[in-house]
Amino acid sequence: MVDRLSEFEKLLKEGKYNSKISQGEIVRGKIIHIEKDGALVDIGGKTEAFLPYKELTNKIKRVKVEEIVQIGEEHDFFILRDESEDETIILSLKKVNQAQGWNKLEEAKRTNETLSGVVASVVKGGMIVDLFGIKGFIPSSQLRLKNASQDSLLGTNIPVKILELDQRKNKLIVSQKLAIQDEKSDLREKTMQSLELGQVISGEVVRVTDFGAFIDLGGIDGLLPISEFSWKRISNPQDILKVGQQIELKVLKIDRETSRISLSLKRMQSDPWDELTGKINENEFISGTVSKVANFGAFIEVSPGVEGLLPRSEITNETESPRVEDFLTVGQEVKVFVKRFAPSEHRLSLSMKEVREKETANNG
Repeated sequence: MVDRLSEFEKLLKEGKYNSKISQGEIVRGKIIHIEKDGALVDIGGKTEAFLPYKELTNKIKRVKVEEIVQIGEEHDFFILRDESEDETIILSLKKVNQAQGWNKLEEAKRTNETLSGVVASVVKGGMIVDLFGIKGFIPSSQLRLKNASQDSLLGTNIPVKILELDQRKNKLIVSQKLAIQDEKSDLREKTMQSLELGQVISGEVVRVTDFGAFIDLGGIDGLLPISEFSWKRISNPQDILKVGQQIELKVLKIDRETSRISLSLKRMQSDPWDELTGKINENEFISGTVSKVANFGAFIEVSPGVEGLLPRSEITNETESPRVEDFLTVGQEVKVFVKRFAPSEHRLSLSMKEVREKETANNG
């Protein structure tokens, strides 16, 4: 059978057909009647030929005959049984499609083309995909499923590249991994070329860490540092973003040589420091909330997204090196003195001991 298929594959390529109706040849025919178990085909003979359902398609899921062929359609058919002793001529459409499919697969392998295959089944060690009516095997090592399960991909189309092809052994091994790598490579280059500083871009969160998050921008990941999540202090990035979430960000930095991209989420909003210009002035008293305590001092939030530094030396006059935690706790409301305010530099220097000194002086 393989030799006969090879012969008519050659005829298919050359566009030559033998007018003699005999087993192993291919003929041109027209669908003239559809039945439940197949179709009748006019191939120019004295009687119609029969196309059984099992010779229509390689699809695993059974569908109606009319979903595969329609009355009036013309196709090339392989003759399984010729007319002898008043027996009906039996045709096959799937063998012709298979032969044409192998030709297409050979060309795709030669040109390293990415193909789209339908996931037909999940088997031990991988998956089976349908390519031009031919079953190809994807080893588990060549799959890239992200967070999806194998079963969830049944019936869907996935990109693949051909690893091995041997028609005589009916062997076809393909890779989803290589196809996705090529797609990402092309997409990465296009994305890098289109990026500009300050540009607003959409992306998908693919990983969240203690120091930030990685965002897929289309074939390339950008880094969203924890400092660029919000104008407010963030302790755990996972409280803000989840893997798979779609977000819009601003492009902060681009290094085209290393393909590194820095992103910002907080800069999608107005800078809260700008809004305090004229509202906070140096040498004035303001109130705030302790947002963080450290060895060198404490951070005081004086407005949403705006923190000032209260150095350890500015906490009290009682000792030169006070233990910050003995005087301040996170969440505590405090009154502070503004020593320096530079909104353009995002700098606010505060003092508690000067509050006491000035209040004491005023009372004295």
